Amino acid sequence: MDSIVVKGGSALNGQIPIAGAKNACLTLMPATLLSDEPLTLTNAPRLSDIRTMTQLLQSLGAEVTSMQDGQVQAMSCHGDINTRAEYDIVRKMRASNLVLGPLLAREGHAEVSLPGGCAIGARPMDIHTDGLAKMGAEIELRDGYLHAKADGGKLKGAVIDFPFASVGATENIMMAATLAKGTTVVNNAAREPEIVDLATCLRAMGAQIDGDGTSSITIQGVDKLHGATHRVVTDRIELGTYMLAPAMCGGEVELLGGKIDLLAAFCEKLDAAGISVSETDKGLKVARKNGRIRAVDVTTEPFPGFPTDLQAQMMALLCTAEGTSVLEEKIFENRFMHAPELVRMGAEIDVHGGTATVTGVEKLKGAPVMATDLRASVSLILAGLAAEGETRVARVYHLDRGYEHVVRKLSGVGADIERIAGE
Repeated sequence: MDSIVVKGGSALNGQIPIAGAKNACLTLMPATLLSDEPLTLTNAPRLSDIRTMTQLLQSLGAEVTSMQDGQVQAMSCHGDINTRAEYDIVRKMRASNLVLGPLLAREGHAEVSLPGGCAIGARPMDIHTDGLAKMGAEIELRDGYLHAKADGGKLKGAVIDFPFASVGATENIMMAATLAKGTTVVNNAAREPEIVDLATCLRAMGAQIDGDGTSSITIQGVDKLHGATHRVVTDRIELGTYMLAPAMCGGEVELLGGKIDLLAAFCEKLDAAGISVSETDKGLKVARKNGRIRAVDVTTEPFPGFPTDLQAQMMALLCTAEGTSVLEEKIFENRFMHAPELVRMGAEIDVHGGTATVTGVEKLKGAPVMATDLRASVSLILAGLAAEGETRVARVYHLDRGYEHVVRKLSGVGADIERIAGE
């Protein structure tokens, strides 16, 4: 397996372009199943997860063409549709479950394998299936597959009250409801920018959606959706990740395409820690203020709160902060697997259940470490950039799921980093 070798100690200066959002693109791509006309996505990230979704859509009968070095995804579902999403593809990625709603809406039935993805905690499908059941779907789990059928072959509008603000379930129900008969109201809906991006794309396809970005979304079903071209929103998690690089290493970096409103709660924590974030005409400029980073407490929450997908990276920053920080993980119960690896680099971290207490040390020390999931992998790279000596991060195949050209982007601003091919 490949590994990434980082030699710490270099200040970072320059510009880093931020890609389109992985989590948005993986949601937008299944929307092509809702129409027999072409859907084209621009500003698409070039990631292994995007290739996995491409394979899944192609297996269902969609035509998918990648252009401009992968930054444009042109899709069409004008032919016969296969309604069975096979385990061999779905197991690779959690977002594969997002074909369930569109398939049910278009064909009236679907068989979708239970999904895979990073092992960061339980993410059950119950909230998805309960919502679809309220819309008239009969769903049964057999042999690892969700067998779903719409009553009378057509989903019906319903009022759906989510027990918590699930991003994936909000997306699945939104897409399903676009072609349902009548009006669907989703209460306690997720409010993430990726939800707003999906709604914007669906409206461009002819959907009638109101309330996206709030906790109550209303979708009036239509008979047919048409084609559209849509630009994928900036990846706020990649943005936040690279914002932490100069904060940890020193220097000043401009993140092209960044906006504070994508990460307001995150930016507030950076300011409290002693990190300057300012908007430019091209994006965001980030630099450490005077002196050592200060300890801050962090609690992960649904948007607009602090993102769980930036918790691991924030922990890496706080490992060398002055004082003691407490990080509370409220989204996923198994998302501190990076902590023992940071301890190998000299960090002082005490984990109890969903809470991690980080006592800052003067300096981290390079060490061989192993990535356990996508966000953990990049947190270890950040730690390596700020550490003394050499850090070798193994199992970086996780990284390819969510970050494009990490070595190129970081070396472009002065990092000493390289990828070593595995045997």
